[in-house]
Amino acid sequence: MKTMRNSVFGHLQKLPIRFFDRFMHGELMSRISNDTDNVSGILGTALVQLTSISITITGVLAMMLWLSPVMTFFSLVSVPLFFIVSKTIAAKTRKSFRAQQAALGRLNAKIEEDISGMAVIKAYGNEARAVADFAEINEELRLAGTEANIWSGFIMPAMNVINNLSLVVIAFAGSLLALNGSVTVGLIAAFIAFIAYSRQFGRPLNELAATYNQFQSALASCERVFEILDENGETPDPADATVLEQARGDIRFENIRFGYAPEKPVISDCTFHAPAGSVIALVGPTGAGKTTIVNLVTRFYDADAGSITLDGRPLNMYTRASLRRAFGIVLQDTYLFTGTITENLRYGRQSATLEEIQAAAKLVGAHHFIAQLPEGYNTVLTENSRGLSQGQRQLLAITRCVLADPDILILDEATSSVDTRTEAKIQAAMAKLMQNRTSFVIAHRLKTIANADQILVIDQGRITEQGNHTQLMAQNGLYRRMFEIYEW
Repeated sequence: MKTMRNSVFGHLQKLPIRFFDRFMHGELMSRISNDTDNVSGILGTALVQLTSISITITGVLAMMLWLSPVMTFFSLVSVPLFFIVSKTIAAKTRKSFRAQQAALGRLNAKIEEDISGMAVIKAYGNEARAVADFAEINEELRLAGTEANIWSGFIMPAMNVINNLSLVVIAFAGSLLALNGSVTVGLIAAFIAFIAYSRQFGRPLNELAATYNQFQSALASCERVFEILDENGETPDPADATVLEQARGDIRFENIRFGYAPEKPVISDCTFHAPAGSVIALVGPTGAGKTTIVNLVTRFYDADAGSITLDGRPLNMYTRASLRRAFGIVLQDTYLFTGTITENLRYGRQSATLEEIQAAAKLVGAHHFIAQLPEGYNTVLTENSRGLSQGQRQLLAITRCVLADPDILILDEATSSVDTRTEAKIQAAMAKLMQNRTSFVIAHRLKTIANADQILVIDQGRITEQGNHTQLMAQNGLYRRMFEIYEW
């Protein structure tokens, strides 16, 4: 079970981002924890039972054959019926157990989702609705579990009926043999012993049927676990892929087409050139495809058509791990791991010293508030870090990026959650960081990217305007309208 959990979690690290778009996090957590526990619990008892059953059946069958091969033949007539009934009921229980595990996965997903969004639930006064939604999924789980247990409960009564039918067959056959003179009075003791052995032969068969039925629950959980393991990982690196030691940052898009669903392209005919060391700003309406472009640059997703090159080589000609190490990314949705501030800041460069961490924090403007925390840089953060404001969390994320010292920067609304004064400090720090680095900046505050070397205006997945701030303002197009509206 340890190996199975390691395999599943290790495989999750190899799966593309596209896979995680399809599943709720709580559902995946349920498969790794609940389903593997279900397999573990059954194997812990079933394997011992199977060993005992095998030994018992072998010994009893040997004694029956020694006492009367003919009567043994009659007693085995019920065995095919035993397997037919077991298989029929097991097929039903397996389906029901799978539905039960699926409902449990949905329940865990609901729990994870609601706990993460508890502040929103309370803000909108939707506690009663959350309870009702939970109760509905819980009822689905109860119904699935009830059906699974009903079908599972059929197995023992059915086996008892078959055993009793087997005794009827043996008694009837023995009577016929006695009437025909095949069995003498002297063999009556042996016949009584045979009846006793035949009843013992039915007991392990009943246990085998019950164990087989238990296995259906384990198999249903195994299917859900192996459904993850059977998922194709990220496209393997080509055999001739090279390790990217250091990137100059010359990036070129040629006729790129991409859609999260192939039939619905998000990016179409995207072509631009980002010279090494330049600052490229991406602006446009929400949902236009700005974040998608940077997702393609980092190979979180692979383009459906066209080519993307870095320093004159296609992205897929670099090993994926070395390519991503060249990027420093600050996203709009800041994520901090459970651990100390030092551990979180060191996430991008494990070898960083405390002095280097503090220097990066001072550069960004995060050192002051970190020093005021009770434990300073040793303050333990949780996943949500409710003790920090969103702006402070974002400062930590920017510090983490600065400390990693990447060759290429990607800033996706990196200052969206900070006040104007803090933003000015961060902009000054980022200006130093972006020197001699290719940088992609996504921003809705257009004044923050007015000094960009090149501004790409994205609208409905296409680059509709391209140039610097002065050139785009002179065009009187979408960029100018956005600038006049947003910067009023």
